[in-house]
Amino acid sequence: MDSRKLWQTVLGELELSVSRANFRTWFKDTAIISQENGHIVVAVPNPMAKNWLENKLGGDIRKSLDRMGLAIKSIEYRITTARPAGTAAGVGVKDPLIAAVTAPQTTTPQPVRAAGPTHPAGAPGQTRAQLAGAASHPQLNPRYSFDTFVVGPSNEMAYAAAQAVVRYPGEKYNPLFIYGGVGLGKTHLMQAIGNAMIQQDASKRVRYVTSEQLTNEFVNSLQTKKTKSFAELYRNLDVFIVDDIQFLGNKERTQEEFFHTFNALHQAGKQIIMSSDKPPKAVPHLEDRLRSRFEMGMTADVQRPDLETRAAIIQRKAIASGTRLPFELVEYLARHVQQNIRELEGALTQLIAYCELHRLEPSLSVIKGLLGARSLGGGRSKAVTPRAILDKTAAYFELLPTDLTSARRDRDIVVPRQIAMFIMREELGLSYPKIGAYVGGRDHTTAMHSCTKIEKLLEVDEDLRAEINQVKERINL
Repeated sequence: MDSRKLWQTVLGELELSVSRANFRTWFKDTAIISQENGHIVVAVPNPMAKNWLENKLGGDIRKSLDRMGLAIKSIEYRITTARPAGTAAGVGVKDPLIAAVTAPQTTTPQPVRAAGPTHPAGAPGQTRAQLAGAASHPQLNPRYSFDTFVVGPSNEMAYAAAQAVVRYPGEKYNPLFIYGGVGLGKTHLMQAIGNAMIQQDASKRVRYVTSEQLTNEFVNSLQTKKTKSFAELYRNLDVFIVDDIQFLGNKERTQEEFFHTFNALHQAGKQIIMSSDKPPKAVPHLEDRLRSRFEMGMTADVQRPDLETRAAIIQRKAIASGTRLPFELVEYLARHVQQNIRELEGALTQLIAYCELHRLEPSLSVIKGLLGARSLGGGRSKAVTPRAILDKTAAYFELLPTDLTSARRDRDIVVPRQIAMFIMREELGLSYPKIGAYVGGRDHTTAMHSCTKIEKLLEVDEDLRAEINQVKERINL
């Protein structure tokens, strides 16, 4: 069997035995480049992939080769700077969603920045046309692209929907509503859509605003009596991107204007993209007519990244900054910084800056001494108590803790109460009698019914699953 077919067979087996995130992250751009006398050389694209395959997945690779009846004496993982000849990205990947993720990049990866101004010269690898397009759309950060967005199970649906929007603007998913917690990549993904649209057609009228900016512009148009100009600006767009739409709550006049703008754009087949920290039905103080329109297209959530995705983010950002991190350090950071991508990038940036300033090599001792266990957010907070769960759950649903412990049976109170009991059971392992006692002195059968009900709903209700994940984020679970 030639090297190419042999590696395809190995990948086909490994795809079934390792997680999708592992397969996508660590086997892209790999190939067998030599097999002689039982000695196999596997080409890998970077040091992180080399370390991960050697230390984490090497056993699975060897077992797969052994099952083919080959007398394997050794496997060497060798770093190459280009795609191995005869290979294709996504080899062995049958899921079209994963195929889109692992497709060959058409532009050089650009460094990802958590925050801060964009250098006027633009990001490395950008073409003159891309820079010109970005310069004409100052609301968009040219560093936010699909190439620099790391995909994992926590965000792959949102990523696939975003790419579909670029291919079929105003048709396939309109509006596109992306929701999730703070610092998980919503802004990056939305601006990547805008940048991709401009790269396809520089004449596209694309505008990105936060809901706060939108409100301020509308209020200013009222004060200066230029509401007609405001309406014309937004109702003649090709792509309208609004970040943090939840802050439109309680702003009645802005909601009314947004309603008419939404209708005008949607009826004209123009693309609308929005983000929020909650799914449409959970956004507080939002008019029902807007809520129904937000739900008429595609809603996709982004969640906290898993270990493999966090490791890939660290690897991508470190390489972009010209820093090579030891395998143990990447794994340590990935395991201990878990809340969101912004914290992960911040921890890495702090480490790199400190090492550059003091002329040190990045190491475990440096990162531990620099940030400490508390800053890294490692593990569950010791402050997590049943009271903390009640308080945070109530705050998420804009209720008082006393509402959850009261005898009231309103639906907008019953469901949050059941969620709080479910989290107590799942995360703290409390008995049903103890849960009932914490939630207003209810009996154990009520607590058991509540937990069972939420468990069953989680199997079919994606919005509920997203809400519970966001409550857990607030509790630091």
